[in-house]
Amino acid sequence: MSASHDAIGDFLTILRNALRAQKESCATSWSRQRAEIARILKDEGYVSDTQEAKSAAGHRQLVVTLKYVDGSPAITGLQRLSSPGRRLYYGYQEIPRVLGGLGVAILTTSRGLMKDAEARRQKIGGELLCKVW
Repeated sequence: MSASHDAIGDFLTILRNALRAQKESCATSWSRQRAEIARILKDEGYVSDTQEAKSAAGHRQLVVTLKYVDGSPAITGLQRLSSPGRRLYYGYQEIPRVLGGLGVAILTTSRGLMKDAEARRQKIGGELLCKVW
């Protein structure tokens, strides 16, 4: 595995590639942020399940069971917005809507990771990690 500086970008790429290859599930190394992103995707109905497992070497892994609707992926698009080289911060009033509210944006805030609607409701801004639709 290569040493990357963008763990979230790698995670989104793993999901994107697994969906394109019509895989049933995909596994990645576990991190709290990845687990929280996966939890939000599950809550929003984009993935079927998420669970923690151990790899053959005994490392923690995050296994995401992908969701398909009539043979096509439930996730039609994943986009990384803020990156290590270019952080994007928004106040709660400026958080962009994804496809007019049909998609979800995931932010990291002072109260942890949350979706855009929740951040607006709690009036908290933060770093915009990614958009999913």
